[in-house]
Amino acid sequence: MANVYEIITQQILSQLQSGTIPWKKPWRVIPPTNLVSRKQYRGINLILLNSLPFESPYFLTFKQARMLGGFVRQGEKGFPIIYWQFIVDEETEKKIPLLRYYTVFSLSQTVGIDAPPIVAQTFNPIEKCEEIVSGMVNRPKIELVGNVAAYFPSVDLVKLPARQWFSQPEEFYSTEFHELIHSTSHPSRLDRKMEEGPARFGSASYSKEELVAEIGASFLNAKAGISSATLENSSSYIANWLRVLRNDKKMIVCAAAQAHKSADYILGIHLLTNE
Repeated sequence: MANVYEIITQQILSQLQSGTIPWKKPWRVIPPTNLVSRKQYRGINLILLNSLPFESPYFLTFKQARMLGGFVRQGEKGFPIIYWQFIVDEETEKKIPLLRYYTVFSLSQTVGIDAPPIVAQTFNPIEKCEEIVSGMVNRPKIELVGNVAAYFPSVDLVKLPARQWFSQPEEFYSTEFHELIHSTSHPSRLDRKMEEGPARFGSASYSKEELVAEIGASFLNAKAGISSATLENSSSYIANWLRVLRNDKKMIVCAAAQAHKSADYILGIHLLTNE
């Protein structure tokens, strides 16, 4: 059981270290689902699979892929899924629960299996949000592809899932604002330095940068008039990082100052003040 816990913990940490926070993901029309049984994964399995960068919400085992006439592409890595198995003790005749795991693959990692059709949601653009994004001077490249929302500083690129996969348009723009705030750290913009060099998950600099991004996004949400639809998610996200920082009040004050400066940059206020 200890080994299983370790495997699952490492999977979560791996996603966190890559910049994906499993509990903040306001997109995906269909939750992670087994392609054969059509049962949705639950608990920790839902969190693990929902944090993976695949467009398809469907998963299956190697054996299931072969059963459907397809196969997993060579070199693809699977992901552990946990389940409880009960065995009967021969002496006491009591059922003993044992935690087990098996490996699943995304349908996107297979060949020869037809994907079930997914009906995307209708996306209604919000004019004020569009104006904020299009008005950003020296804006990074933005790609709407895949199942990850992230900023990649090495190539100055923001990646977001397609708009129609978000539960509501306000959440798409809030996520886009979050990543654009991250992009202001680039040397060609505000050149925001990390206190400890490359950010490590759980470090003060990593946590502060997440606070800067989410607080900055909240500022832009307010400017665009979408705070009422996004504040709850933003608040829970910020609260999570404050717990990481052990409720360091000084840290949130510093992060808010950086967030203000970053939001001003995106809104073009730095051009008016020559800063």
